[in-house]
Amino acid sequence: MTTPIDPLQEGPFNTIGLRKPFYPVGGPLGEYLVHHGRQVRLPLTYADLRRYDGLMPQLDAKGKETLWNSVLFRPSDLEGLHEQLVETYQLLIADGRPIEHLKVASIDFCAYGNSQPFRIKILNQINDNHDYYYIKRTDASRIYGLELEHLLSPNRINYMCHDGTLVEEHIIGVPGDTFMADPSRYGGHLNEVRLSKEFVKFNERCFVRLLGDMRAYNFVVDVIHDLDQVQYRIRSIDFDQQSYEGRGRIYMPQFYKENLSFVRFAQQVISRETADQYRNEERALLRKRQRLAKEQLDMLLAVMSGDTISTPDHTAELANDLANYHQDEGMRGCRSMGAVLERHLALLLERE
Repeated sequence: MTTPIDPLQEGPFNTIGLRKPFYPVGGPLGEYLVHHGRQVRLPLTYADLRRYDGLMPQLDAKGKETLWNSVLFRPSDLEGLHEQLVETYQLLIADGRPIEHLKVASIDFCAYGNSQPFRIKILNQINDNHDYYYIKRTDASRIYGLELEHLLSPNRINYMCHDGTLVEEHIIGVPGDTFMADPSRYGGHLNEVRLSKEFVKFNERCFVRLLGDMRAYNFVVDVIHDLDQVQYRIRSIDFDQQSYEGRGRIYMPQFYKENLSFVRFAQQVISRETADQYRNEERALLRKRQRLAKEQLDMLLAVMSGDTISTPDHTAELANDLANYHQDEGMRGCRSMGAVLERHLALLLERE
């Protein structure tokens, strides 16, 4: 029997310690990626993009510097580089089949955060439509996070990797902190109950699959028009903190001060009983996704259980924390984050 946590409860606020180290993609995880079509030979590597000539800060509409910088390359390198970037985009969205009239509109770099991504803007010259994708350093924690998002969330994730380079599609939405600064600006009339419902369900998804550091700038709000109403989908965009930190509350977005506006907003429009109902709805959906993806999920958890994606101290701390939460002494014997997650999923989903 688990110890209940009020889904509308505030603080004490979570804090993240030092920057998480990178964990290499080992043999079993590499074999898993090959088996499921995620390992693809790429036209260029992350290291190729790091050989830039300079950076120029990007400014927002108010003239303030953002976290992104425009990347400057030597003119002699640009033509070949742009061809490789277009080829990479074609691999990501069309399995390498050629798409006419595409060109690289810009290359940006963000030094903030673990993955230090390059953001590539691709322009279709026929209709001026554009799309983005990202090139990052490969990290095993992030790979596990992407796979678990693909298998257990309502969202499908498109990515590929090879030889230390990770390529991810762009996830559409408004950053959570930007959205809550003026919710009515996006999608017209604000549906308070539906937004609160989605935050409660998102909070539950993150805890069930142990995805940490879901502060408001690490997830986006996708606004969907549904006949005469508006629906919302909250989606993670940062998966670096998959099963790394030691405290259980790190995996609950409700306990970050950056998300306080979402929590207080929900407190005003839904009751605790209603929030519990939404949590139960999400667990039912997670249970169905777990059953549908059972073979692949079991394979992923087996690989993850034999891998190292955190420190022994963090692993022991989380195992003890969740043992208290679930009132399950067997959890304390877990020696890897994969084993902790596997038992946590079983206790939350399979027993009910």
